[in-house]
This record gives sequence, C-alpha cells and structure tokens, in this order.
Amino acid sequence: MQLNVIGEPLEPCCLDPVTGWMRNGFCDMYEDDVGMHHVCVQVSAEFLEFSKENGNDLTTANEHFPGLKPGDKWCLCTARWMQAFNQDMAPKIFIKSTSIEVLNYIPLPILQQMACDV
Repeated sequence: MQLNVIGEPLEPCCLDPVTGWMRNGFCDMYEDDVGMHHVCVQVSAEFLEFSKENGNDLTTANEHFPGLKPGDKWCLCTARWMQAFNQDMAPKIFIKSTSIEVLNYIPLPILQQMACDV
C-alpha cells in the first residue's frame, strides 16, 4: 500500500477519466514513471492553456488519452506542477490522492497551501 503526503493510505485520484501512470486511478509511484505522475490535481482552463503553451497539450484526445476539460482530476507530473506553481498557474491539488514521493520535491506547507481537500 502506498501512502499520500500526510502519511495515510493513498486515495484514488480519478476513475473518469481514468488517470495515473498505470491508468488505475491512482497517482502512485512506479520506478519506470520518469515523469513522476504523482500530484493529483483538478485542472482549470488557465492551467490547461499554460500546459499547452509549455509543450504538453492535455486537452487533445488520442487513442491512449481522453483529453481533459476544466474541472477534471488528473495525476500530473511533479515537475510540471512545480513549474506552474512558480509561475502562479498551478492547479489545486488533492492531498489525500497525492503520493508521498512528492515530498522529495515539494515541501508539505506548499502542498497544504494549494490543497482543496483538507
């Protein structure tokens, strides 16, 4: 069982659309996930545009990806979230669905400041 950033069992992020590196609904840790899709977020229109402008179009669907719309929950790459945070564009996060691994890169007070579930 993997843990979230507050040391509790990791809760699912989203099952519709199904998110996570393994498309299991969880922002859990896998060694082969070099993008570290560990931060559970609720995307906004502003963030989706920011991500697209920075080379990661999260709105266009393909055979392996449903495309996101504002309000969707998604497991986001840790580095992309930090980039967005540093530019005041970060989406809100779900603490209980964000992997404890994120604490290696983002301090807990920042995560708590941006949380929408605690």
